[in-house]
Amino acid sequence: MAHYRASDSKREQFRRYLEKSGVLDAITSVLVTLYEETDKPDNALDFIKIQLGAAVPDPADIEALHLELADLQQKFNLLMEENKELRNKLMQYETSPDHEAAE
Repeated sequence: MAHYRASDSKREQFRRYLEKSGVLDAITSVLVTLYEETDKPDNALDFIKIQLGAAVPDPADIEALHLELADLQQKFNLLMEENKELRNKLMQYETSPDHEAAE
């Protein structure tokens, strides 16, 4: 009988731990969302993983995102360089003697 009570105590501690850390709320929320879905997904486990943010993305999607990131980084660097050049030109015009004489 003592083993039974120890087991209940551990279960209760674990339940409190899950409740305190927000796990129970997160799981309940995901299950409610699944319940309220009008068109139930074919794979409920994948739905739950996606809702919890634990779904593993497709390797092809990851590669496409890496390529897009590299392309955008290159464009960003070019635009930053262009911005720097235009600022330098602007500074030249603002401080040029011709500009001051015209005022």
